[in-house]
Amino acid sequence: MKKYNFNAGPSILPQYTLDKTCKAVKELDNIGLSVLEISHRSKEFQKIVDDAVALVKEILKVPENYNVLFLGGGASLQFSMVPYNLLGDNQTASYLETGAWAQKAIKEAKLFGNVNVVASSSDKNFTYIPKNFKVPEDSAYFHVTTNNTIFGSELLEDLDSKVPLIADMSSDIFSRPVDVSKYALIYAGAQKNLGPAGVTLVILNPDILGKIERKIPSMLDYKIHIKNNSLYNTPPVFAIYASFMTLQWLKEQGGLEEMEKKNIAKAKLLYDEIERNSMFCGTVEKDSRSRMNVCFLPTKPELEQEFIKFATEKGMVGIKGHRSVGGFRASIYNAMDIEGVQALVDCMKEFEKQHA
Repeated sequence: MKKYNFNAGPSILPQYTLDKTCKAVKELDNIGLSVLEISHRSKEFQKIVDDAVALVKEILKVPENYNVLFLGGGASLQFSMVPYNLLGDNQTASYLETGAWAQKAIKEAKLFGNVNVVASSSDKNFTYIPKNFKVPEDSAYFHVTTNNTIFGSELLEDLDSKVPLIADMSSDIFSRPVDVSKYALIYAGAQKNLGPAGVTLVILNPDILGKIERKIPSMLDYKIHIKNNSLYNTPPVFAIYASFMTLQWLKEQGGLEEMEKKNIAKAKLLYDEIERNSMFCGTVEKDSRSRMNVCFLPTKPELEQEFIKFATEKGMVGIKGHRSVGGFRASIYNAMDIEGVQALVDCMKEFEKQHA
């Protein structure tokens, strides 16, 4: 039976990435060594990093003066690294609170300076993206989380900001075109939409650095990593290589314009069925719905576990909702094709026939 991977992360990867990476684990480019064995100081790995950076810049149309880094520590380390580098002791940073990951970022920033939460959707359990908020112009920066994996909401536009705009794009990076020039810094854990867990993509305008007096440990200093081209210490070689393969796949798919079309179609197919099906209901306001993480509830709560069991038996993997929301969550990242979404929709229709 075919399995369909709806896990929120680590999550589905393109078959292209799996095939190419499996081959490289046995031997990388006929050099007699596995990608797991090569030195991060070797010319082979330097080329992988250089080519991966070039593809990131090409696919996202990154401005020429920006830097692209591959770092360790996950997006969670960036919660601290951003304010460590950008928020002075007597300064205030502004944050948009849209879910659990935004809350974690806010918590970490408070260790370094003042935090102003300009708007929050916590009043309705993060089922919408706040609008019509104002960001004080004296803010050191303004931080947003563009997609919320737990609650299923997404910010689908690039905001205009008079202060440096920082974005956690961990779960929707490369899912649509982005005007990178509007952002001072973007970071994204790879394990949602780029590669396996273990590497974090950082894209930043270096002009924002060096403006605070605080001494920064080398491993947490963006300038050190820029100077060393992501190779200050031993990087996550395997995860970077696999991410490089996904970048190649993205280019072959036609880039982000084509990827967005596919993601819109997949999300529409699933949301339309949730609205039509008497057994299910959505959790997020329509204009805030995520294209990456579709959250929904049973209209008959007593059937929640039964549907999870039913869907699992049909090959649907990882559709149980996060405990903060309950119900179900289908993560339909770039690598999930329309066939997989249709299989889930067919499963929902069959369940309705049995229980309606």
